[in-house]
Amino acid sequence: MSASRFGLLWGFVGVLAFSLTLPLTRIAVGGLSPLFIGSGRAVVAALLAALVLGITRQRRPRGSQWWRLALVAAGVVAGFPLLTSYALTTASASHGAVVIALLPAATAVFAVLRGHERPPLPFWIFAALGAIAAVGFASLQSDGFGPPVWTDLLFFAAVIAAALGYSEGALLSRELGSWQTISWALVLAAPVMAVLTAIAWVQQPQDATGLEWASFAYLAAISMFLAFFAWYRGLAIGPVARVSQVQLVQPVMTLAWAALLLGEELTVPLLLGGLVVILCAALAVRVRLSRV
Repeated sequence: MSASRFGLLWGFVGVLAFSLTLPLTRIAVGGLSPLFIGSGRAVVAALLAALVLGITRQRRPRGSQWWRLALVAAGVVAGFPLLTSYALTTASASHGAVVIALLPAATAVFAVLRGHERPPLPFWIFAALGAIAAVGFASLQSDGFGPPVWTDLLFFAAVIAAALGYSEGALLSRELGSWQTISWALVLAAPVMAVLTAIAWVQQPQDATGLEWASFAYLAAISMFLAFFAWYRGLAIGPVARVSQVQLVQPVMTLAWAALLLGEELTVPLLLGGLVVILCAALAVRVRLSRV
């Protein structure tokens, strides 16, 4: 198998692992508090990261790399898990999948701003259309043509947080290494996340079923840690421009998991909304990559 196909294969494995995050979070919030899920999974992942970093004796980040790691941690270690956990206490996983389908386009926007690129006008048009489509879908699903409800605002904030973390992490991984970047970000965020986990436990002792604890374990060990190994491994093999587009199929897989695991109905408006958002995101990413 060629190196390019190996890259695509590893990238697909990572995206497949990520696609279960929303459905399993929806299961976990049935018996665990969203604060515990969002912070506790980061603590478990940080322990695994510290173990791997210690065994492999990775060099420590230096200087400005620490505050850049703080941005990664704020986005993908704290922001995205906490925001989606709270949103999924009331929203369905399939609804969240459509809104978060905007993530590839949002990541491309942050990469453009962070890298001081000057993409052509079509990039901004498709990115804006994707945002409008996501907001329109959220408005129609919540209350006719009314404004998106607070759960949708949490999903949109999660998209921004993850896009910031992904874009900064992509740049930082060129200096520290791919999986090393997420590992150091987890370790850096561990003290704060440990305090939040303790607060969550004191406020509401967790009383969950075996399935809900199993879902939490997946979120901690796979979604928060091991999935990044496969994803970043695929990006490292490359080509990055080609492998990164595999993420565009993640919302489709999440919708399928939501139907299979949660019995959520895949309605026509849901599928059409997802299709439009994914299409706009794909066009924005394609235009941007064609100019990189």
